[in-house]
Amino acid sequence: MIRWTISSAVLALALTACSSGPVRRVSEPTASIQQLTVRADGRWDVELRLQNYSSIPMQFDTTALELTFDNGPAARLDMKPAMEVGPESADVHSATIEPLPAGRARIASALADGRGLTYTLSGTLSATPQDKKQRSWEIKRESALSPVPGIPGALR
Repeated sequence: MIRWTISSAVLALALTACSSGPVRRVSEPTASIQQLTVRADGRWDVELRLQNYSSIPMQFDTTALELTFDNGPAARLDMKPAMEVGPESADVHSATIEPLPAGRARIASALADGRGLTYTLSGTLSATPQDKKQRSWEIKRESALSPVPGIPGALR
């Protein structure tokens, strides 16, 4: 009788542990510039890398980001990626934007001199975790871009 009671308790504990499933963790996403290419008409092609650190898929809805180079305003990245990024992975959204005159001048100078630029992305990133409500996250990402050898007008 005692053996049966212990066996039943162990079996019930094992079934309870199995039924909880994987942890569904929602973590703050981030964005960075994967590549920026200056077009002949002066606009920029921006490849924005959207990173999902959550354990569940996330639908990236909108970005309202300010791009600055070396602390000077360069452009606004107001985008609607409308793309799903899998758990703990990233994807790239491409868009063409109109830079501010100061940003255009900063990037032209950097490309002419063959040097890189530090940049900051700051603002909000709105996304919807799978089966949850949309949320907005305040982000601030600092990084750098360097000229791409062999690709004129491109920085990574």
